[in-house]
Amino acid sequence: MFAHVDTRNPQAVEEQVRLTYRNLFPRSDHAFVSRVFAWARQCFAGQFADYQPIDARYHDFEHTLQGTLCLTRLLHGRHAAHATPELTQHSFELALLAILFHDTGYLKKRGDTDGTGAKYTLTHVTRSADFACEFLSTQGLSPEDIDAIRNMIRCTGVNADLRAIPFHDALERTLGYALATADLLGQMAAPDYVEKLPILFQEFAEAARHDGPNAGRLAIYRSAEELARNTPSFWANYVLPKINKDFESLHLFLSEPYPHGPNSYLQAIQTNLERIGKMETREP
Repeated sequence: MFAHVDTRNPQAVEEQVRLTYRNLFPRSDHAFVSRVFAWARQCFAGQFADYQPIDARYHDFEHTLQGTLCLTRLLHGRHAAHATPELTQHSFELALLAILFHDTGYLKKRGDTDGTGAKYTLTHVTRSADFACEFLSTQGLSPEDIDAIRNMIRCTGVNADLRAIPFHDALERTLGYALATADLLGQMAAPDYVEKLPILFQEFAEAARHDGPNAGRLAIYRSAEELARNTPSFWANYVLPKINKDFESLHLFLSEPYPHGPNSYLQAIQTNLERIGKMETREP
């Protein structure tokens, strides 16, 4: 089982990522992790260009840290299992940047005073890829590396056409699938996931108001309670098929031992689903 890490504490997550990075690549640039975490904090704090601090309450910086921690653990497990194509230091670094910037599409410009960044729910994946390009270009990353990061971020779209993403190679595709897997599992396994569902509903509702008739699936939930009731079916009918088929069961690399040992992320999600079920049985 993984040691507990408080994802409300960016320093704690950063330290875990740094330890994993140094364990995987002992001769790496040990300042890399601190540097890119500082970039992410800078952006989410509204200290880049004319962007405001993040004001989406569900897709906040902790949400990003949950996915980041999960991705790091998954890649460590995959490397330990000697999976191919082999993880390289450079590819790990690009994946880390991609997960740290995968939800920057919720950031608003300073002149944008209407609502919160949650209104961009339907377009946040494209906006995140564009933001990553804008920021990382200022940090000297090559166009090829930025393209790889953009491709990985695109994998997190709910309706992403994975076949249409122009991955450069098989490893880049695997990292994109790993990122999307971690994005789903990191949030749904969180100890306070159930408590945060009303906040997620508020984000969906704001996005539906913002996008009107184009809001699609976001408008189908009439209340936070309905969203919670539908979470078990969302898990069974969307997330599980997605991570098993589309994302090639990369979540198995979170199992200890791989591949058939206990998977603490899946166990935590099952606990959350059971909590939701108990809440339903208590309703009058």
